[in-house]
Amino acid sequence: MINLKVKKLHKDAIIPKYQSNGASGFDLHSVENASIDSGCFGVIKTGLAFEIPIGYEIQVRARSGLAYKNGIGVLNAPGTIDSDYRGEVMIILFNFSKEKFYIKSGDRIAQAVLSQVHTANLVISNDLSDTERGVSGFGSTGI
Repeated sequence: MINLKVKKLHKDAIIPKYQSNGASGFDLHSVENASIDSGCFGVIKTGLAFEIPIGYEIQVRARSGLAYKNGIGVLNAPGTIDSDYRGEVMIILFNFSKEKFYIKSGDRIAQAVLSQVHTANLVISNDLSDTERGVSGFGSTGI
């Protein structure tokens, strides 16, 4: 198990927790009242900062219940919080529904998953190996 330091930046911030023993992600809560119009997005504050170990990131993802019941998703899903970021975690929510969506302070708005990161040694090359697919993209393998 990895230790993940959490700092409250706002008096109403809620320290996240896993909702079940098998949960991959922990829930992030809003520290503000807000609304998002249909077809629009908004940045929602959590009042939290994290000290993420080097070699890891936090991926911010939509909560399935909010997506299914209200049409609310994370705009840049998955959002990435890098290990060297120490500022407040804020969530970019998008309202895919036809109704205005209201958020109250304390509402669970997203989930966060601690993930290991592998960095690459980028090597400049004039040649890449051939594959059956080659340069065909955007649906070239079927629907």
